Amino acid sequence: MTEEGSLSRRSMLRGAVGAAAAVGAAAALSGTAQAAPLPGGRWLRIPKDRIGIQLYTLRDLLQADTPGTLEALADLGYRGVELAGTYGRSAKEFRGLLDRYHLRALSSHIDFDHSDVDQLIADAKILGNSYADCAYAKFETIAEWRAFAGRLDKAARAFARAGIRYGYHNHDHEFRAIDGVRPFDVLVKHTSRQHVHLEFDLFWVVTGEVDPVELFYRNFGRVKQFHVKDKAPTGEFADLGTGVIDFRHIFRSTWPGDVKHFIVEHDAPTDALHTAEVGYDYLSKLRF
Repeated sequence: MTEEGSLSRRSMLRGAVGAAAAVGAAAALSGTAQAAPLPGGRWLRIPKDRIGIQLYTLRDLLQADTPGTLEALADLGYRGVELAGTYGRSAKEFRGLLDRYHLRALSSHIDFDHSDVDQLIADAKILGNSYADCAYAKFETIAEWRAFAGRLDKAARAFARAGIRYGYHNHDHEFRAIDGVRPFDVLVKHTSRQHVHLEFDLFWVVTGEVDPVELFYRNFGRVKQFHVKDKAPTGEFADLGTGVIDFRHIFRSTWPGDVKHFIVEHDAPTDALHTAEVGYDYLSKLRF
């Protein structure tokens, strides 16, 4: 990139971060931003091959009937899924089911810590993952978070050598300061931008009282996946489009970052298949 190009990009990012900061965290909530079409009346939309669902949402159904649940997701229109286990099947067996129903494993939630990373990588390759993520970590001290960041970075480099991008999926506690320092900032600082990407769970970012757009631009180029999970006015999880998070604003504002996966999730659905249907319908029809 030329020096002029680098300066232009830095100027764009500074402007975007400044604008996001001015809006504040409330900008992620519905009613705070009105979308308008691009010049010429053109709207943006999410390509269907970037829409997926975290299978944890349907864990009870998958435990009872894995093939039938995967077939139902395919019938709803899903082309991609994010795994959270293989429900008693080997990676090869689960890959066979995905292939049968023409589904692709966009990524997997894989707990690398205290595990055989080489075996995790071998299974991820069989499943066809090009992305994988650490789903959860929590520690009481910043020193422990810093040590974890080192282990995360080491594991991500091993995944990278196998052609798989490894990242971190947040909850809200990473944004709660410990002795004045946010664990999220420790993870970002002590891992390689090149090797450790970020999977933003938008429900938890908002619950952590952080503006997802500002956070996105402070980590521009590193955010590769969104967990698209809505929030009811009372604070509980909600089916997409029925809660208060303004996804239209978030997606429109972050579109230059080229997020690869928009993954439907609900931690405690009352009717998981209905949640999956509503989620796919919402993302596939959304214009912003």
